[in-house]
Amino acid sequence: MILPALFFYLFAGICVASAVMVIVSRNPVHSVLYLILAFVNASGLFVLMGAEFLAMILVVVYVGAVAVLFLFVIMMLDVDFTELREGFLEYLPIGLVIGAIFLAELLLVGGGWVISPNVAKSITAAIPANVSNTEALGLVLYTKYIHYFQLAGMVLLVAMIGAIVLTLRHKVSVKRQDINVQNARTPELAMSVRKVASGQGLQDADAAEWVK
Repeated sequence: MILPALFFYLFAGICVASAVMVIVSRNPVHSVLYLILAFVNASGLFVLMGAEFLAMILVVVYVGAVAVLFLFVIMMLDVDFTELREGFLEYLPIGLVIGAIFLAELLLVGGGWVISPNVAKSITAAIPANVSNTEALGLVLYTKYIHYFQLAGMVLLVAMIGAIVLTLRHKVSVKRQDINVQNARTPELAMSVRKVASGQGLQDADAAEWVK
């Protein structure tokens, strides 16, 4: 029991320290690297808990895709973070309110855990016997917690749509379709009957009418 406890404190300590460095670090590239380190140590904690599937998902998805994507975006865009920090004091009150809400939630969770340690056992589902942890996770996630799973998917969908709307830029020089304008067109607006003399092009007819 000494060796698992030693690895637990090692992974947990490095994970907490890396999470703090993500916030404290002034260089955004260093913050992403510390984030990757936190994900790796969190996956180690999942392995100690016997959840190998969650550990591999954390490494493959978050470290291999999300964190690396953040790193490449930060390095390629070359954002001027000095300019972004100029409005820090403007958003400080909102940040303090959100931080206070998170702190109150953490205190409520911690207080409930201390007052009634059996709360966690009452909301957990029994692990089925003779199945792997991956199958057990699927059985619980897609049966008992299916509504929460769908709700999380809707939240991610709204976040994706919001990101698209915020980053969408319309250029004047680019022609775009307007469905409402197209549906509102009448035959009078859609076509025009012109009389063109023999041997005369449409542009010449327009020029002649302009002269008149």
